[in-house]
Amino acid sequence: MTTTTLVATIAATLTTAAFLPQAVQTIKTKKVDGLSLGMYIVFSTGVLFWFIYGLIVMEWPIIIANLITFGFNITILRYVIKYRIK
Repeated sequence: MTTTTLVATIAATLTTAAFLPQAVQTIKTKKVDGLSLGMYIVFSTGVLFWFIYGLIVMEWPIIIANLITFGFNITILRYVIKYRIK
């Protein structure tokens, strides 16, 4: 593993793991009052494009991290839509 790949893997792991506590808390409590619908829409779209970019350049840290992050964010986004917009 090159230094570049190692740095990318560490960065991808940390930024992806950062969303896990929010996803778990949102699923457990169903409280979404402090979460921004606009932010999660824009962020999820950006993560989707990073995933596509990763596929184009075939960089596994980018592909895997953004696929997982997209899953976390879509989950949170679904809860924001379901429990905030009634």
